[in-house]
Amino acid sequence: MVQDLSSKMRASLHTLGCRLNQSESLLMGDQLERAGYRLVPFGQPCDLAIINTCTVTRLADAKCRTAIRRLIRENPGAFVAVVGCYSQIGYKEIARIPGVDLIVGNGEKLNILQYVSLGKNEHPVIIRDRITKEDFSIEFVGERPYPRRANLKIQDGCSFVCSFCIIPKARGPARSRDLSNLLEEARGQVARGVRELVLSGVNLGTFRSGEGDLVTVVDALNALDGLERIRISSIEPTTVPLELLARMNDPYHALLPFLHLPLQSGSDKVLSSMRRKYTVREYLSFVHRAKELVSGLCLGTDIMVGYPTEGEREFEETMRTFAENPFSYCHVFPFSERQGTLAARMKVRHDVAVKRMRSAKLRRLSERKRYDYYRSHLGREATVLFEDPRGNFWPGYTDNYIRVVVQSNEDLRNRIGRVHLDRLAGNVVEGRLVEVVPDQLTANGRSSALSAG
Repeated sequence: MVQDLSSKMRASLHTLGCRLNQSESLLMGDQLERAGYRLVPFGQPCDLAIINTCTVTRLADAKCRTAIRRLIRENPGAFVAVVGCYSQIGYKEIARIPGVDLIVGNGEKLNILQYVSLGKNEHPVIIRDRITKEDFSIEFVGERPYPRRANLKIQDGCSFVCSFCIIPKARGPARSRDLSNLLEEARGQVARGVRELVLSGVNLGTFRSGEGDLVTVVDALNALDGLERIRISSIEPTTVPLELLARMNDPYHALLPFLHLPLQSGSDKVLSSMRRKYTVREYLSFVHRAKELVSGLCLGTDIMVGYPTEGEREFEETMRTFAENPFSYCHVFPFSERQGTLAARMKVRHDVAVKRMRSAKLRRLSERKRYDYYRSHLGREATVLFEDPRGNFWPGYTDNYIRVVVQSNEDLRNRIGRVHLDRLAGNVVEGRLVEVVPDQLTANGRSSALSAG
């Protein structure tokens, strides 16, 4: 007998992976609330559970399976839907987990509520359509308040086909969101309390909507009343429009001085084998130009270790490239073989111990770089968007992505304040609140102008 799940009110939504997944989960959460569900934290008793998955590495796959099994163990009667990237690629593995009712790939993920009324199934229903090249719009709803910052999905998929990457198979080819559609959602997010939007996608720099590109999106968002900050998430180094740098350096523009540019390797030999679209020299030329043009720019990167063509010499080249150039931090990823990629055909394999050792070296270096970056800003004032407190300690990020904590008895939640950066304390900077910037003075980047003036 088919059970109508919409008559039950508790739904749990668990997200693994990237900002794009987080953005999509917020949209699914809004849809659930509109359908009459009450959202409860993951791990609490629920009637409907959705797990939004990641498949970027084998470890990510394993974390997804662990989360699914934990959910089923704690909620054996719940209708369990597994969606997203791992569902697109590893649906056969997921289908072998007893208790899964529905598996939905990326093509239909945001239409999840069309399928959850099927009731508990003896065998999972699999919805895994081919992902088209067509640009897209997203139906969005919801009235619940959004905190601080939110991810705004503007792009999906990738057509670059790097040798190690499974994401083009999981997410499909590059395609862009209709500009008017994304702006409509952005207006709704700002109306619900969002002060910072983080633009998310798989390959952001390839965004095209009509004659508009990423600069068009940034300028249109900048014109929205009440939006204080725009941050660009990870973006491929060959796709950054130079016009963005001028906007980052404009204190009256909401675009923040932050770039996360995946490097992957500091060796031309490895980059060529990875099918990356730049040489080390080309990459660094852009990095130094960006640092010259954007005051206080925070520059982060991704680096992969243990790629099949990376020997000791190539790894040392990567270490030098990262150490001797103006990076603020790096995210380190051990190479993970993904079936269906070009790198999976390579015969050379590094031991796990080698990858762990190289990862540890780079992470230690990254912590020193982050420490030096933070220390270089001590004694200055910066604007901070505050988050939820711990007692009377309020954390938040500066425009250029320095993690700050101040002590205050004021309610600073989702407020922007001017902070004097005093001292390093572990992985944060302790600051002193100078003033809370009045909301009417912060619109469209005004808070940045105040701290710069």
